[in-house]
Amino acid sequence: MSGFISCNSCHNLSTGGVDALPTSIGHHWQEGPINSPTVLNADYMLAQFWDGRAADLKAQAAGPIANPKEMAYTHELAVDTIASMPAYVARFNHVYASDEVNIDRITDAIAAFEKTLVTPNSPFDLYLTGDADAIDAEAKAGYQLFKDKGCVSCHNGPAVGGTMYMKMGLVKPFHTDNPAQGRKDVTGNEADKYVFKVPTLRNIELTYPYFHDGSVWTLEEAVDTMADIQLGQKLSDAEINQMVAFLKTLTGEQPQIVLPILPPSNANTPRPAPF
Repeated sequence: MSGFISCNSCHNLSTGGVDALPTSIGHHWQEGPINSPTVLNADYMLAQFWDGRAADLKAQAAGPIANPKEMAYTHELAVDTIASMPAYVARFNHVYASDEVNIDRITDAIAAFEKTLVTPNSPFDLYLTGDADAIDAEAKAGYQLFKDKGCVSCHNGPAVGGTMYMKMGLVKPFHTDNPAQGRKDVTGNEADKYVFKVPTLRNIELTYPYFHDGSVWTLEEAVDTMADIQLGQKLSDAEINQMVAFLKTLTGEQPQIVLPILPPSNANTPRPAPF
């Protein structure tokens, strides 16, 4: 067991809910297989993970705990660790009216917290609610381009994405060394190869690097690439800059989380083995 890696290691709430790495670092410095998506506004997604293999936040929370490339625990060990600490048991009793600690309640608690991680009142939100001066002329031009060029056909809904799956490389192939095959890894269907969940664009300015392989570090390059391989269009430098100006208006109020003081371990707590 790692005993060192937490949800916040890869979904850092001080850096837009991501780890700002192409792919995440797991137990024993193992390289993760895919870019860590933001946890901010994750409750608005139609499913969790890039390939949608988890139906909801609760199901997603169970995965990294037991993944040998991530936290390198088992669910049983996670339960034993939490149940060994009286202060945690008291909290579970307060919430669930029972002293029992189990993986169902652990993941339920994590999911309940994640649902609070929303980022309202972005400049674009204020613009939509009637404040015409909340975004500048360049961003307004970018918003018009976002609609006219067809970006909105995939990036829509309250999170400006996350409502559908789409092939990465719809018009032209997307070249990457990343082995992820998207929905095909879940369904086994060849037609689902390289079909991924459309990511949210909220707070996109904070959640670099971009795409499932984390190969692109700037919004300018991301916009240019998406226009090319998804829409078959070539944007001018001015249009790219306008689109980026619009995307930056999607950064909302970040969750103000007070770092909790965790219950102390004791002689009954399983010892971590990070090395």
